[in-house]
Amino acid sequence: MHNAENVAGMARFGINPEGTLGISVADLRKIAKELGRDHALAEALWQSGIHEARILAVLIDDPKQVDEDQAERWVVDVDSWDVCDQLCMGLLRKTPFAHAKAKAWCKRKETFVRRAGFALIATLAVHDKKAPDKTFAAYLPLIRRAATDERNFVKKAVNWALRQIGKRNAALNAAATALAEDLIATDDKTARWIGRNARRELTSDAVKSKLVRAD
Repeated sequence: MHNAENVAGMARFGINPEGTLGISVADLRKIAKELGRDHALAEALWQSGIHEARILAVLIDDPKQVDEDQAERWVVDVDSWDVCDQLCMGLLRKTPFAHAKAKAWCKRKETFVRRAGFALIATLAVHDKKAPDKTFAAYLPLIRRAATDERNFVKKAVNWALRQIGKRNAALNAAATALAEDLIATDDKTARWIGRNARRELTSDAVKSKLVRAD
């Protein structure tokens, strides 16, 4: 089952090779479809510590049965960006406490816990259609505060969150773009990178056209 070539390829993309088998996410999705929702099995798979087993756990767990204690236990176990993002996109965003965890985890120091906070923000900006603008505007100060965190896995998630908020609608685009401009004007190289990267997308013709169509 172990594919050394795939593991090496994954490592080149910054995925932790420890405890990794080299099974593709596409194949894991096929397995998850066959298994269906299974909360107990998901917990067992996660506790195995195997990289792919944890992704499979995310894919088959039932968000209605996930409580805050499980979310806290799982997030501190994360040791790779892809597991972090799968956890947020595939499972935690569907829980009623997703926004609360996003706010709390953004302020934490652990690399992947903080990444999870911003990954949740980015994901919720796309999928939580009912949330008001003020919910996402409240995340902008958290983005500003974390914009000097030079850790690669964190700064990319901060940038991701800023871009997704700014693509939600015209009002949030203006607010996110203004923050990007402020970051560009700072003396911190990480903040400037985040600001420039976000501004490039948020002011692009593609995003502008999308926002016009949405209005």
